Amino acid sequence: MNLTQLRSLIAVAEAGSFTAAAEAVGVTQSGMSQAIAALEEILGVKLLARRRHGVELTAFGEQTLTHARAVIAHLEAIRQEAAKAAGEEMGSIRIAAFPSVFATVLPPLLRRFRSLHPGIEIVALETDDREVEVWLKAGTVDLGVVLDPSPDRAAAPIGQDAWVGVAPAGHRLGRRGAISLAELVAEPFVLATGGCHVHAGALMEAAGLSLGDVRMEIRDWTSAIALVREGVGVSVVPESTLPENRRGLRVARLDPPLYRRFGLMAATGREPSRPASLLLEFVREKI
Repeated sequence: MNLTQLRSLIAVAEAGSFTAAAEAVGVTQSGMSQAIAALEEILGVKLLARRRHGVELTAFGEQTLTHARAVIAHLEAIRQEAAKAAGEEMGSIRIAAFPSVFATVLPPLLRRFRSLHPGIEIVALETDDREVEVWLKAGTVDLGVVLDPSPDRAAAPIGQDAWVGVAPAGHRLGRRGAISLAELVAEPFVLATGGCHVHAGALMEAAGLSLGDVRMEIRDWTSAIALVREGVGVSVVPESTLPENRRGLRVARLDPPLYRRFGLMAATGREPSRPASLLLEFVREKI
C-alpha cells in the first residue's frame, strides 16, 4: 500500500469516475485504474463498484476513504511542521482580481512567488474591478488588483496595458497606424467591458465623446474581437487581449495613447498578514 494508491482512491471518490479523476490529478486513466486495482488486491476487498455513469464506493470503500484522507492529512501536517522548523514561510493569501488580469499579468507573477514560498497557498477570486474595491474595504480578501490606482494609494504596480483600436480587415480605419477615439465614435461599435467599469464607453466619455452606434455590448474581450473579425463593427480593447492569430483584423494604436494600469493593494483597515506582506514586497522588488 502506498500514497499514490491512497491519493487515487480519494480522487476517484471525489470525481465519481476514473476519467475525471485522472484528469484532475494529471495522470493517465489506465494508471489511475491500475493504482486502485493494486490497492484492492492488497486489501483483498473491492473498494469501488462500477455503475452505468461512473463508479461509487462500496461500504468498505467508504471506510477506507476515511482512513486514506486521515493519512494524507497527517502527512500534510508533518510536511508543514517540517517546513516551519526549517524556516519556510507558511500560510495563505486570498487575492481578488478581474478576469483580464488573471488571464495575463497575474499568473506568471504568482508562479514566481510560489517558487520562492511553496508553503504559502494562493486562493484566487475572480470578480469585476469594482467588487475588488468592495472586498478590500470589507477585508474579505487579503490583497486585490485595482485598476488605474491614484498616486496617493499604496498600490504596488504590477503592469500596464495599452488600449488599441481594432477593425475588420479591409476597413478604411484599419489601414492606418494610429487612430483617435473621435474617428471611432460614429462607427458601428462592439462594446466589451471585460468585467471592468473602465472600457471603451468610459474612455469616450472621458474624452467628451459618446458612442452613437453600439451594435453589441458584451463582457468578454475574446467574443468582442471575434465579432469585429466578422464585420459587426469596430472596437477598442486592451492590447493584451488580442489573439496571436490576427487574420481578419486590423489593429491600430490610439493617438493620443491610453493605458490601463494595474496595482496590487492590501485590504484596508488592518495590517496585512505575513504572507500578504511577502507578496507585496516581492512585487515591489521584481516589477
